[in-house]
Amino acid sequence: MAGNVPEKGLQLRTLVKESGELELSLIDVPVPEPGDDEILIRVEATPINPSDLGLLVGAADLSTAKASGSDSHPVVTAEVPKPAMRAMAARLGQSLAVGNEGAGTVVAAGKSDAAQALLGKTVTGLGGEFYAEYRLLNVAQVMALPEDATARDGASCFVNPLTALSFPETMRMEGHKALVHTAAASNLGQMLNKICIADGVDLVNIVRKPEQEKILRDIGAKYIVNSSSDSFMDDLIKALAETKATLGFDAIGGGPLTGQILTAMEAAANMGAEYSRYGSAEPKQVYIYGRLDLSPTVIPPGVGMAWGTGGYLLTYFLQKIGSEGRERLRKRVMAELKTTFASHYTAEISLREALEPDTLRTYNEKKTGEKYLINPTL
Repeated sequence: MAGNVPEKGLQLRTLVKESGELELSLIDVPVPEPGDDEILIRVEATPINPSDLGLLVGAADLSTAKASGSDSHPVVTAEVPKPAMRAMAARLGQSLAVGNEGAGTVVAAGKSDAAQALLGKTVTGLGGEFYAEYRLLNVAQVMALPEDATARDGASCFVNPLTALSFPETMRMEGHKALVHTAAASNLGQMLNKICIADGVDLVNIVRKPEQEKILRDIGAKYIVNSSSDSFMDDLIKALAETKATLGFDAIGGGPLTGQILTAMEAAANMGAEYSRYGSAEPKQVYIYGRLDLSPTVIPPGVGMAWGTGGYLLTYFLQKIGSEGRERLRKRVMAELKTTFASHYTAEISLREALEPDTLRTYNEKKTGEKYLINPTL
Protein backbone atom coordinates (compact mmCIF):
# COMPACT_ATOMS: atom_id res chain seq x y z
CA MET A 1 0.00 0.00 0.00
CA ALA A 2 1.13 3.58 -0.65
CA GLY A 3 3.24 5.05 2.11
CA ASN A 4 0.90 8.02 2.67
CA VAL A 5 -2.08 5.78 3.49
CA PRO A 6 -2.57 5.30 7.25
CA GLU A 7 -3.20 1.97 8.91
CA LYS A 8 -6.54 3.17 10.32
CA GLY A 9 -9.24 5.61 9.28
CA LEU A 10 -12.48 7.01 10.69
CA GLN A 11 -15.83 5.46 9.82
CA LEU A 12 -19.34 6.53 10.84
CA ARG A 13 -21.44 3.75 12.42
CA THR A 14 -25.09 3.40 13.39
CA LEU A 15 -26.33 1.00 16.05
CA VAL A 16 -29.82 0.31 17.44
CA LYS A 17 -29.65 -1.27 20.88
CA GLU A 18 -32.22 -3.63 22.37
CA SER A 19 -32.75 -1.02 25.07
CA GLY A 20 -34.45 1.19 22.45
CA GLU A 21 -31.56 3.58 21.89
CA LEU A 22 -29.93 4.67 18.63
CA GLU A 23 -26.17 5.24 18.85
CA LEU A 24 -24.21 7.05 16.14
CA SER A 25 -20.44 7.13 16.45
CA LEU A 26 -17.12 7.66 14.70
CA ILE A 27 -14.75 4.75 15.17
CA ASP A 28 -11.27 3.81 13.97
CA VAL A 29 -11.24 0.90 11.51
CA PRO A 30 -8.29 -0.76 9.70
CA VAL A 31 -7.64 0.56 6.19
CA PRO A 32 -7.70 -2.57 3.97
CA GLU A 33 -5.18 -3.55 1.30
CA PRO A 34 -6.65 -3.87 -2.22
CA GLY A 35 -6.96 -7.28 -3.84
CA ASP A 36 -6.09 -7.77 -7.50
CA ASP A 37 -9.28 -6.16 -8.87
CA GLU A 38 -9.83 -3.69 -6.05
CA ILE A 39 -9.01 -0.05 -5.43
CA LEU A 40 -8.76 2.02 -2.26
CA ILE A 41 -10.51 5.39 -2.44
CA ARG A 42 -9.73 8.35 -0.21
CA VAL A 43 -13.31 9.58 0.15
CA GLU A 44 -13.62 13.31 -0.54
CA ALA A 45 -17.38 13.72 -1.09
CA THR A 46 -20.40 11.60 -0.16
CA PRO A 47 -24.02 12.85 -0.16
CA ILE A 48 -26.68 12.41 2.51
CA ASN A 49 -29.61 10.91 0.60
CA PRO A 50 -33.01 10.01 2.12
CA SER A 51 -32.07 6.36 1.56
CA ASP A 52 -28.96 6.89 3.69
CA LEU A 53 -31.02 8.49 6.46
CA GLY A 54 -33.25 5.43 6.59
CA LEU A 55 -30.24 3.42 7.79
CA LEU A 56 -28.42 6.17 9.67
CA VAL A 57 -31.32 7.38 11.80
CA GLY A 58 -34.08 4.84 11.25
CA ALA A 59 -37.13 5.65 13.35
CA ALA A 60 -35.24 7.42 16.14
CA ASP A 61 -36.71 10.52 17.76
CA LEU A 62 -33.97 13.09 17.14
CA SER A 63 -35.57 15.60 19.51
CA THR A 64 -34.01 13.38 22.21
CA ALA A 65 -30.52 13.39 20.61
CA LYS A 66 -27.62 13.90 23.03
CA ALA A 67 -23.91 14.30 22.29
CA SER A 68 -21.08 12.59 24.14
CA GLY A 69 -17.69 11.09 23.35
CA SER A 70 -14.71 13.28 22.42
CA ASP A 71 -14.05 15.94 19.79
CA SER A 72 -12.22 13.43 17.59
CA HIS A 73 -14.62 10.53 18.23
CA PRO A 74 -18.09 11.97 18.92
CA VAL A 75 -21.10 9.85 19.89
CA VAL A 76 -24.77 10.76 19.55
CA THR A 77 -27.60 8.85 21.19
CA ALA A 78 -31.36 9.17 20.70
CA GLU A 79 -34.45 7.30 21.80
CA VAL A 80 -36.30 4.97 19.42
CA PRO A 81 -40.05 5.00 20.21
CA LYS A 82 -41.35 1.61 21.34
CA PRO A 83 -43.85 1.24 18.44
CA ALA A 84 -40.95 1.71 15.98
CA MET A 85 -38.71 -0.93 17.53
CA ARG A 86 -40.54 -3.73 15.72
CA ALA A 87 -39.35 -2.32 12.38
CA MET A 88 -35.78 -2.20 13.74
CA ALA A 89 -35.76 -5.84 14.91
CA ALA A 90 -33.56 -7.17 12.09
CA ARG A 91 -30.73 -4.76 12.87
CA LEU A 92 -30.71 -4.80 16.68
CA GLY A 93 -27.21 -4.99 18.15
CA GLN A 94 -25.46 -4.58 14.78
CA SER A 95 -22.98 -1.74 14.27
CA LEU A 96 -23.55 -0.76 10.62
CA ALA A 97 -21.58 1.46 8.25
CA VAL A 98 -23.51 4.05 6.21
CA GLY A 99 -23.33 5.94 2.91
CA ASN A 100 -24.55 4.49 -0.39
CA GLU A 101 -22.33 6.43 -2.79
CA GLY A 102 -19.42 8.81 -2.97
CA ALA A 103 -16.33 9.96 -4.81
CA GLY A 104 -12.65 10.50 -4.18
CA THR A 105 -9.10 9.77 -5.25
CA VAL A 106 -7.74 6.26 -5.79
CA VAL A 107 -4.71 6.05 -3.48
CA ALA A 108 -3.93 2.33 -3.79
CA ALA A 109 -4.79 -0.31 -6.38
CA GLY A 110 -4.55 -4.05 -6.93
CA LYS A 111 -2.38 -5.81 -9.49
CA SER A 112 -4.89 -6.09 -12.34
CA ASP A 113 -4.60 -3.76 -15.33
CA ALA A 114 -8.10 -2.38 -14.65
CA ALA A 115 -7.20 -1.49 -11.06
CA GLN A 116 -3.80 0.00 -11.93
CA ALA A 117 -5.41 2.17 -14.63
CA LEU A 118 -7.43 3.93 -11.94
CA LEU A 119 -4.53 4.70 -9.58
CA GLY A 120 -4.40 8.44 -8.91
CA LYS A 121 -7.69 9.12 -10.66
CA THR A 122 -10.86 10.62 -9.23
CA VAL A 123 -13.65 8.05 -9.27
CA THR A 124 -17.25 7.75 -8.17
CA GLY A 125 -18.58 4.57 -6.63
CA LEU A 126 -21.63 2.76 -5.31
CA GLY A 127 -21.44 0.08 -2.67
CA GLY A 128 -22.28 1.45 0.76
CA GLU A 129 -20.02 2.41 3.70
CA PHE A 130 -18.93 5.74 2.16
CA TYR A 131 -19.27 7.77 5.36
CA ALA A 132 -15.62 7.05 6.06
CA GLU A 133 -12.16 8.36 5.27
CA TYR A 134 -11.35 5.36 3.02
CA ARG A 135 -13.44 2.90 1.01
CA LEU A 136 -12.31 -0.32 -0.71
CA LEU A 137 -14.28 -1.31 -3.84
CA ASN A 138 -14.03 -3.64 -6.81
CA VAL A 139 -13.27 -1.87 -10.10
CA ALA A 140 -16.72 -2.91 -11.39
CA GLN A 141 -18.34 -0.74 -8.69
CA VAL A 142 -16.74 2.53 -9.78
CA MET A 143 -16.56 4.92 -12.72
CA ALA A 144 -13.66 7.24 -13.50
CA LEU A 145 -14.81 10.86 -13.57
CA PRO A 146 -13.99 13.19 -16.50
CA GLU A 147 -10.68 15.02 -16.16
CA ASP A 148 -12.41 18.34 -15.41
CA ALA A 149 -14.72 16.89 -12.74
CA THR A 150 -14.11 17.06 -8.99
CA ALA A 151 -15.18 14.59 -6.33
CA ARG A 152 -17.94 17.04 -5.39
CA ASP A 153 -19.18 16.97 -9.01
CA GLY A 154 -19.25 13.17 -9.01
CA ALA A 155 -20.40 12.38 -5.47
CA SER A 156 -24.04 11.87 -6.44
CA CYS A 157 -23.53 10.01 -9.74
CA PHE A 158 -25.49 6.90 -8.91
CA VAL A 159 -28.57 7.10 -6.68
CA ASN A 160 -30.33 10.23 -7.97
CA PRO A 161 -29.22 10.18 -11.64
CA LEU A 162 -29.91 6.49 -12.19
CA THR A 163 -33.21 6.69 -10.29
CA ALA A 164 -34.30 9.67 -12.41
CA LEU A 165 -33.31 7.84 -15.60
CA SER A 166 -35.13 4.71 -14.45
CA PHE A 167 -38.53 6.44 -14.30
CA PRO A 168 -38.99 7.10 -18.05
CA GLU A 169 -37.32 3.75 -18.75
CA THR A 170 -39.95 2.03 -16.58
CA MET A 171 -42.67 4.07 -18.30
CA ARG A 172 -41.61 2.70 -21.69
CA MET A 173 -41.15 -0.86 -20.41
CA GLU A 174 -44.65 -0.91 -18.90
CA GLY A 175 -46.42 0.78 -21.83
CA HIS A 176 -47.36 4.12 -20.25
CA LYS A 177 -47.29 7.47 -22.07
CA ALA A 178 -46.38 10.05 -19.42
CA LEU A 179 -45.30 10.42 -15.80
CA VAL A 180 -46.28 11.94 -12.46
CA HIS A 181 -43.66 12.75 -9.79
CA THR A 182 -43.97 14.06 -6.23
CA ALA A 183 -41.48 16.15 -4.22
CA ALA A 184 -40.73 17.30 -7.74
CA ALA A 185 -38.40 20.22 -6.95
CA SER A 186 -35.82 17.97 -5.26
CA ASN A 187 -32.38 17.39 -6.79
CA LEU A 188 -33.74 14.18 -8.29
CA GLY A 189 -36.89 15.94 -9.49
CA GLN A 190 -34.89 18.62 -11.28
CA MET A 191 -32.84 15.93 -13.01
CA LEU A 192 -36.02 14.13 -14.04
CA ASN A 193 -37.43 17.30 -15.59
CA LYS A 194 -34.29 17.85 -17.64
CA ILE A 195 -34.39 14.22 -18.84
CA CYS A 196 -38.08 14.40 -19.78
CA ILE A 197 -37.69 17.73 -21.58
CA ALA A 198 -34.75 16.38 -23.58
CA ASP A 199 -36.51 13.09 -24.37
CA GLY A 200 -39.94 14.54 -25.15
CA VAL A 201 -41.73 12.89 -22.21
CA ASP A 202 -44.64 14.70 -20.57
CA LEU A 203 -44.14 14.99 -16.80
CA VAL A 204 -46.66 16.19 -14.21
CA ASN A 205 -44.79 17.68 -11.24
CA ILE A 206 -46.38 17.82 -7.77
CA VAL A 207 -44.89 20.32 -5.31
CA ARG A 208 -46.21 21.99 -2.16
CA LYS A 209 -44.72 25.51 -2.17
CA PRO A 210 -44.74 28.45 -4.64
CA GLU A 211 -40.93 28.72 -4.53
CA GLN A 212 -40.73 25.09 -5.64
CA GLU A 213 -43.00 25.90 -8.58
CA LYS A 214 -40.53 28.62 -9.61
CA ILE A 215 -37.55 26.25 -9.47
CA LEU A 216 -39.25 23.96 -11.97
CA ARG A 217 -40.54 26.75 -14.21
CA ASP A 218 -37.00 28.09 -14.49
CA ILE A 219 -35.91 24.65 -15.74
CA GLY A 220 -38.67 24.66 -18.35
CA ALA A 221 -41.23 22.34 -16.73
CA LYS A 222 -44.70 22.60 -18.33
CA TYR A 223 -46.99 20.80 -15.89
CA ILE A 224 -46.69 21.86 -12.22
CA VAL A 225 -49.41 21.45 -9.59
CA ASN A 226 -49.28 22.53 -5.95
CA SER A 227 -50.67 20.07 -3.40
CA SER A 228 -51.22 22.95 -0.94
CA SER A 229 -53.57 24.76 -3.32
CA ASP A 230 -57.35 24.67 -2.85
CA SER A 231 -57.62 23.73 -6.54
CA PHE A 232 -55.03 20.92 -6.32
CA MET A 233 -57.27 18.03 -7.37
CA ASP A 234 -58.85 20.00 -10.22
CA ASP A 235 -55.40 21.11 -11.42
CA LEU A 236 -54.04 17.56 -11.16
CA ILE A 237 -56.96 16.02 -13.07
CA LYS A 238 -56.57 18.63 -15.82
CA ALA A 239 -52.82 17.94 -16.16
CA LEU A 240 -53.38 14.18 -16.23
CA ALA A 241 -56.12 14.51 -18.84
CA GLU A 242 -53.77 16.54 -21.06
CA THR A 243 -50.74 14.29 -20.67
CA LYS A 244 -52.51 10.89 -20.39
CA ALA A 245 -50.10 10.10 -17.53
CA THR A 246 -50.96 6.79 -15.87
CA LEU A 247 -47.67 6.08 -14.09
CA GLY A 248 -46.57 7.89 -10.94
CA PHE A 249 -43.51 7.85 -8.68
CA ASP A 250 -44.14 9.03 -5.14
CA ALA A 251 -41.31 10.10 -2.83
CA ILE A 252 -43.69 10.93 0.03
CA GLY A 253 -45.14 7.45 0.60
CA GLY A 254 -47.36 8.07 3.60
CA GLY A 255 -50.60 10.00 3.85
CA PRO A 256 -53.17 10.72 1.14
CA LEU A 257 -51.01 11.73 -1.85
CA THR A 258 -50.64 8.33 -3.55
CA GLY A 259 -54.41 7.87 -3.29
CA GLN A 260 -55.04 11.36 -4.63
CA ILE A 261 -52.88 10.64 -7.68
CA LEU A 262 -54.75 7.41 -8.40
CA THR A 263 -58.10 9.16 -7.90
CA ALA A 264 -57.09 11.92 -10.31
CA MET A 265 -55.84 9.36 -12.85
CA GLU A 266 -59.21 7.59 -12.67
CA ALA A 267 -61.12 10.86 -13.07
CA ALA A 268 -58.99 11.87 -16.06
CA ALA A 269 -59.42 8.45 -17.69
CA ASN A 270 -63.21 8.65 -17.31
CA MET A 271 -63.54 12.01 -19.05
CA GLY A 272 -65.79 11.46 -22.06
CA ALA A 273 -65.75 7.68 -21.56
CA GLU A 274 -68.80 5.43 -21.44
CA TYR A 275 -69.94 4.79 -17.87
CA SER A 276 -68.88 1.57 -16.19
CA ARG A 277 -69.62 0.69 -12.58
CA TYR A 278 -66.09 -0.78 -12.42
CA GLY A 279 -64.46 2.43 -13.57
CA SER A 280 -61.87 2.90 -16.29
CA ALA A 281 -60.11 -0.16 -17.70
CA GLU A 282 -56.95 1.91 -18.26
CA PRO A 283 -54.13 0.50 -16.06
CA LYS A 284 -52.93 3.04 -13.51
CA GLN A 285 -49.85 2.55 -11.32
CA VAL A 286 -48.14 4.57 -8.59
CA TYR A 287 -44.79 3.37 -7.25
CA ILE A 288 -43.64 4.49 -3.81
CA TYR A 289 -39.88 4.96 -3.91
CA GLY A 290 -39.41 7.11 -0.80
CA ARG A 291 -40.87 7.52 2.67
CA LEU A 292 -40.63 11.20 3.51
CA ASP A 293 -43.92 10.62 5.37
CA LEU A 294 -43.81 7.52 7.58
CA SER A 295 -47.56 7.38 8.18
CA PRO A 296 -49.75 4.75 6.44
CA THR A 297 -50.50 5.16 2.73
CA VAL A 298 -54.19 5.95 2.22
CA ILE A 299 -56.01 4.69 -0.89
CA PRO A 300 -59.65 5.89 -0.88
CA PRO A 301 -62.66 4.60 -2.82
CA GLY A 302 -63.05 6.11 -6.26
CA VAL A 303 -59.88 4.78 -7.87
CA GLY A 304 -61.70 2.17 -9.95
CA MET A 305 -60.50 -1.39 -10.32
CA ALA A 306 -57.59 -1.09 -12.78
CA TRP A 307 -54.93 0.30 -10.49
CA GLY A 308 -51.90 -0.74 -8.51
CA THR A 309 -49.36 0.61 -6.08
CA GLY A 310 -46.19 -0.87 -4.67
CA GLY A 311 -42.62 -0.28 -3.68
CA TYR A 312 -39.90 0.72 -6.13
CA LEU A 313 -36.18 0.17 -5.64
CA LEU A 314 -33.42 1.25 -8.01
CA THR A 315 -31.43 -1.93 -7.32
CA TYR A 316 -34.22 -4.14 -8.66
CA PHE A 317 -34.60 -1.98 -11.78
CA LEU A 318 -30.86 -2.14 -12.53
CA GLN A 319 -30.94 -5.93 -12.18
CA LYS A 320 -33.87 -6.09 -14.58
CA ILE A 321 -32.23 -4.11 -17.41
CA GLY A 322 -28.99 -6.13 -17.37
CA SER A 323 -25.36 -5.10 -17.88
CA GLU A 324 -25.88 -3.47 -21.29
CA GLY A 325 -28.75 -1.36 -19.99
CA ARG A 326 -26.78 -0.31 -16.92
CA GLU A 327 -23.78 0.68 -19.03
CA ARG A 328 -25.97 2.76 -21.36
CA LEU A 329 -27.40 4.73 -18.44
CA ARG A 330 -24.00 5.19 -16.80
CA LYS A 331 -22.55 6.62 -20.02
CA ARG A 332 -25.36 9.16 -20.18
CA VAL A 333 -24.70 10.21 -16.59
CA MET A 334 -21.00 10.79 -17.33
CA ALA A 335 -21.76 12.67 -20.56
CA GLU A 336 -24.21 15.03 -18.78
CA LEU A 337 -22.52 15.16 -15.37
CA LYS A 338 -22.34 18.96 -15.15
CA THR A 339 -25.65 19.68 -16.86
CA THR A 340 -28.59 17.29 -16.49
CA PHE A 341 -27.13 15.45 -13.50
CA ALA A 342 -25.50 18.30 -11.60
CA SER A 343 -26.31 18.19 -7.88
CA HIS A 344 -26.57 21.25 -5.67
CA TYR A 345 -25.68 21.11 -1.97
CA THR A 346 -26.92 23.20 0.92
CA ALA A 347 -23.76 22.64 2.97
CA GLU A 348 -20.53 20.66 3.00
CA ILE A 349 -19.73 19.16 6.39
CA SER A 350 -17.13 16.91 7.99
CA LEU A 351 -17.76 13.48 9.49
CA ARG A 352 -17.61 15.05 12.93
CA GLU A 353 -20.08 17.80 12.01
CA ALA A 354 -22.46 15.13 10.70
CA LEU A 355 -22.79 13.97 14.32
CA GLU A 356 -23.55 17.36 15.82
CA PRO A 357 -27.14 17.01 17.11
CA ASP A 358 -28.41 20.30 15.63
CA THR A 359 -26.85 19.58 12.23
CA LEU A 360 -28.17 16.02 12.34
CA ARG A 361 -31.69 17.22 13.05
CA THR A 362 -31.47 19.76 10.22
CA TYR A 363 -30.45 17.39 7.43
CA ASN A 364 -32.81 14.69 8.71
CA GLU A 365 -35.75 17.01 7.98
CA LYS A 366 -35.25 16.08 4.28
CA LYS A 367 -36.53 19.41 3.03
CA THR A 368 -37.13 19.62 -0.70
CA GLY A 369 -34.24 21.34 -2.43
CA GLU A 370 -31.86 20.91 0.52
CA LYS A 371 -29.03 18.37 0.33
CA TYR A 372 -25.98 17.93 2.55
CA LEU A 373 -22.57 16.67 1.43
CA ILE A 374 -20.04 15.01 3.76
CA ASN A 375 -16.36 15.63 3.03
CA PRO A 376 -14.36 13.22 5.23
CA THR A 377 -11.12 15.13 4.49
CA LEU A 378 -12.33 18.19 6.43
